[in-house]
Amino acid sequence: LYIVAFVLLVTWLLTRKTAIGMFIESVGINFRSSYFSGINEKNIKLMAYTFCGLCAGIAGLVACSNIKTSDANNIGLVMELDAILAVVIGGTSMAGGRFNLLASVVGALVMQAVTQSMYARGVPAFALQAIKAVVVIIVILLFSEQVRGFVQGFGSKRKEV
Repeated sequence: LYIVAFVLLVTWLLTRKTAIGMFIESVGINFRSSYFSGINEKNIKLMAYTFCGLCAGIAGLVACSNIKTSDANNIGLVMELDAILAVVIGGTSMAGGRFNLLASVVGALVMQAVTQSMYARGVPAFALQAIKAVVVIIVILLFSEQVRGFVQGFGSKRKEV
């Protein structure tokens, strides 16, 4: 918990109290316009991915300490579903751009609560992963411009009749 709090604090300070956060959001929203405004988008992406790799390494160390072994094949298996759902529940757009770190932490807490509740109810692990995968697909479809256009077009046709 202390490691998470420390990394969250450092990340929040970097993204909200320095220009780096504005550059990351700018590149996430539209990398071409960021490039033309003088931001080296490749360096910003490299820095963001490097920081993500550092955080993944820290998470791997924490996971290894929890199970007291290092199983490279299975230690982080299907954790990406939880990560995607946590940030989407936190309100981060799948199209890139704006993000909120504290809301993503709340999303991670919600995902952990859902996972623990499902295990307490006796839901098998493979079924839980299938449920999470369906939720990820639904969320991605809800954020899709094509689906939004279809739903709005369908709604406008019903009003005309």
